[in-house]
Parts: sequence; C-alpha cells; structure tokens
Amino acid sequence: MITTVDYHTGGEPFRIVTGGVPEIPGSDLLSRRGSAMERLDDVRRLLCHEPRGHADMYGCFLVPPDDPGARLGALFWHKDGFSTACGHGTIALGAYAVHEGLVEADPDGETDVVIDVPSGRVTARVRRAGGKVRGVTFVSVPSYVIARGVPAGGVKTDLAYGGAIYASVPAAALGLSVEPRHLTELIGYARRIKADLAGHPASRHPADERLSGVYGVIFYDELPDAGDAACQRNVTVFADGEVDRSPCGSGTAARLALLHDEGLRRPLLHTSIVGSEFRARVAEVTGDGVVPEIEGMAYRTGRHAFELDPDDPIGTGFTLR
Repeated sequence: MITTVDYHTGGEPFRIVTGGVPEIPGSDLLSRRGSAMERLDDVRRLLCHEPRGHADMYGCFLVPPDDPGARLGALFWHKDGFSTACGHGTIALGAYAVHEGLVEADPDGETDVVIDVPSGRVTARVRRAGGKVRGVTFVSVPSYVIARGVPAGGVKTDLAYGGAIYASVPAAALGLSVEPRHLTELIGYARRIKADLAGHPASRHPADERLSGVYGVIFYDELPDAGDAACQRNVTVFADGEVDRSPCGSGTAARLALLHDEGLRRPLLHTSIVGSEFRARVAEVTGDGVVPEIEGMAYRTGRHAFELDPDDPIGTGFTLR
C-alpha cells in the first residue's frame, strides 16, 4: 500500500508520496534521483499511469535533504520519468509542510520551507493570515540565458535554464496562440522542437551532465500589461508531450531570465492555458543570470492509499498518449 497526499497548483496536479516506499539510497539528491530511476520506476508508473493517474500526472518522493540546512528533499517525477526541478511542486510542498506541521509556521506572516531538489536548494516561502495559507512563493535556483535563435522544429528558439532547460517560442511564430483549441498542434510542435534540440550543444548543462537536455518547450503570447506587471500567457509542454496546466514554476524562472536579459525590470504576471496565474519577479541579479521569486498557491485535493492487486493484468498501468 502506497499513501499519498495530493495537491494542485494552478490546476497542475502534484502527488506527494508519504508512505509505502523503501528508503532511496544516495549521498545527495542527484544520486538519490539515480537510485530512484533504477529501483522505484515501477512505483512511479503505478502512481502516474492510468487507471490511478493520467498522461499529465506529476508528483514526488520525499527524501532526506542533503544537509540540515534544508527541511526536506524531493525527487520529482512524471509519466515519462524523473525531472530535476518543479516549481509548481515546490509551491505544493511548502503548503504541505505547513498543513502537516512539518515546520513551525507563523500564523500571520511568512515561513520559509527550504527544500533540496536535484537542481539545487530552493525555498517555498509560505504566507499565512489568520492561520490559513494564502500564498506560496517559490524561490528558484539561479536562472540564466543559454542561447538565442537556435533553429528547431522550423522556428527559432531561445534556451534558458530555470532548474531545467527550456526552449521558448512565441506561439505567433507558428501561426497559433496559447489556447486550448490549439493544444494538439502545440504538443506536436513541442515534440519536433525537442527532437531537433536533442544533443545540441545549447541543451547541455555547463557544470553537470545529469542536468542536461531540453526538458520542456514554452509557447507564449504577449498580453497587455496588468497594472505594474508585464503579462504573458504560456503553455509548457514537457517530457514527452505532457502539458502543464499551471504557468510552470521552473519554466517561469527560465522565462524571467530571458525577459530580464531583454531589459524587463518589472514583475511578470504569467498566465497559464487554463487561466491560473503566477506573479514573478527578479529577487537578485547574479554574475550570469537572476534569482527568480514566483508566487502562486496550492490546494490539497485528497489523501490516497493505492494498492496493486498481484492478479491485476493491467499491473502498473498504461497511458494512451
């Protein structure tokens, strides 16, 4: 029996495994990720695939942090494997840590939940009022521009790192817009763009090969300013055709790095394909990029106890896309 607590952040699911899996060995989060890929891939499939999940499911295994400077560690996964970063998941983990009493939280203020993930150390800054969680700010790893104007899928792409590597493309360059009616076409373009960028020098992480590879393709529309903020609508297609319902936390970090490089000095209001919003700003300028802060909100959707009947011919499940 595997137990989970489920959340959604901006409409994107996040399934947190709370029991039923063995300890995952490793000296740090990246090595634990490697162990999980070898030893627990059947559990990932069980929780992601139908009939317990779906083609766009997301979640994590909780593991010890790399050192006492963090409260917990997380290994992120989706239907196709394990990712190195997850902003919407970090937001959900901050809410979870406060809801479950894993941290002592100010009932009328902000509490930092420090989390180790494969891409580094991140923070979920949980804001409460009257004892209720009202918002969570994801403080990302340093994010930076990798390359601009890289041809792929018949268009030019801009690549940036926000805990994972993303390719950004204006949807208008494809004659499309970020709307549900164009989603099938956008998924197809994302797959072609990722295939063309596979092995490209711009898809390699400069310091750690385990962080290399284009994880997602971000299609975006420019929108009118919203108050003091620049505004864009996006959809991130990650892994093998998975669609982020939220504005994508680590993708927003990558977008903010690109926009700051272009001269943006205002906040970014990032809207998803389903209308949910993240508000992002540059908290710090580093030697080669920025440290983004991205505010959103996560809501608990349920608690589950999953089982696998040994006689079930479907086993750990399937996906149709």
